[in-house]
Amino acid sequence: DMKVNTAQFMALYAWYSWPNVVLCFFGGFLIDRVFGIRLGTIIFSIFVCVGQVIFALGALVNTFWLMETGRFIFGIGGESLAVAQNTYAVSWFKGKELNLVFGLQLSMARIGSTVNMNIMGWIYSRVQDLLGYTGPSTLGLTLMIGGVTCLFSLACALILAYLDRRAEKLLHKEQGKTGEVIKLTDVKDFSLSLWLIFVICVCYYAAVFPFIGLGKVFFIEKFKFSSQEASAINSIVYIISAPMSPVFGLLVDKLGKNIIWVLCAVITTLASHIMLAFTFWNPWIAMCLLGVAYSLLACALWPMVAFVVPEHQLGTAYGFMQSIQNLGLAIIAIAAGMILDTRGYLFLEVFFSACVCLSLIAVVMLYFVNHLTGGDLNWSAKKREKLQKVA
Repeated sequence: DMKVNTAQFMALYAWYSWPNVVLCFFGGFLIDRVFGIRLGTIIFSIFVCVGQVIFALGALVNTFWLMETGRFIFGIGGESLAVAQNTYAVSWFKGKELNLVFGLQLSMARIGSTVNMNIMGWIYSRVQDLLGYTGPSTLGLTLMIGGVTCLFSLACALILAYLDRRAEKLLHKEQGKTGEVIKLTDVKDFSLSLWLIFVICVCYYAAVFPFIGLGKVFFIEKFKFSSQEASAINSIVYIISAPMSPVFGLLVDKLGKNIIWVLCAVITTLASHIMLAFTFWNPWIAMCLLGVAYSLLACALWPMVAFVVPEHQLGTAYGFMQSIQNLGLAIIAIAAGMILDTRGYLFLEVFFSACVCLSLIAVVMLYFVNHLTGGDLNWSAKKREKLQKVA
């Protein structure tokens, strides 16, 4: 509707990531020391709402830079709101309950992504029927309607603030805090294993999120799917992730061997991209494999940070991991758009496969580094539990 090329379209994804290259380090600090959990959640929710409204207005008046501004503001609120959400969870739930809560949080996020992918096209069609034509105004109104979910999020933040304040008075408990202590000087103490985990994270997610961002048109062009069919298959990764994330989380907790699980996830993802690039097999097979692999990797990779970093450096390590992930996603999103505009989908899939190959090399290196240094990343859960009891 706005006559933008793919590089410009993918820049909208990048604008979300740019502020979070820095904010990942300060989100927890702002919640702990400046706003508090309740006010912080409300403020970040307002950023999300304002960002979405500006984004929709940009489409409505056919002004692309305004849409980019909206995405930037949305990004300022989005990731910090996730930190606030996790802080509420840690404040209200403990122990095994917490694992279930985090699993449910991830599942709800994936359900939201799935609903968005499948319903926005339908809303656009209804708005088009109502107005009788397509164009920027149709797109803008559709995005405004989608923004209702942001208002619902803000309403939830206000209700949570009321409930948390009430609980504080009745139970005499303190307001929740992230507990994060960010010290950039800790970076010099990061081990080789941790840097390899960072490389795996960046290279892997670079081949998943930008691909999903461009996937709908890929399935329409290569496999001649209808718009509705393309949206359905493109969302299957998140549909699978919603129920499987808690299941895989429990599985990895029970069995351990994190590096092996990460290796399986990366190899499966590589197979998925190769199938999509070089075959005309039913793409549902490749996308289902990608959904399973994506769920498994998240459950096995992120907990490994806690195994290689002292507790007092965890905030810095996770902040740095999220920061370089956002930096990588921003750069790869722009690069993917440029490759698609100039070279086409085959070259783009080869590019994504190369990213996964880099991730695979990093996993193999991590396996040997962990083995040679006597690390515990690949211990079984039983062995880890036994040694913890001895300690």
